Amino acid sequence: MCLAIPGRVEEISAEGGLRIGRVNFGGVVKRVCLDYVPEVEAGDYTIVHVGFAISKIDEATAEQTLAEFRALGVLDEELAGEEEAFARAAKRPQSNCPDGSCGNGSTS
Repeated sequence: MCLAIPGRVEEISAEGGLRIGRVNFGGVVKRVCLDYVPEVEAGDYTIVHVGFAISKIDEATAEQTLAEFRALGVLDEELAGEEEAFARAAKRPQSNCPDGSCGNGSTS
């Protein structure tokens, strides 16, 4: 799954000509490219997708969305670091048929 998640911009810096923010996603802080939302400032909330801020949102909407993602159990999965994501994937049951065509009862 790959969701766009709201977070609060804590700090903005320049790295290699890009605006980079430290964004807090309800306790998990990640580096995010802010170049697509030049209006965002420290203290603002933004929607982030695959490491890029894509829009500015209000605090109430951000907090409500984070709470809903937590309740659905998807927030931790989306914010996992690379090593944690690989470890979770390794624990999942493996399929001999990753495309899902096995065991579906079709007789082609």
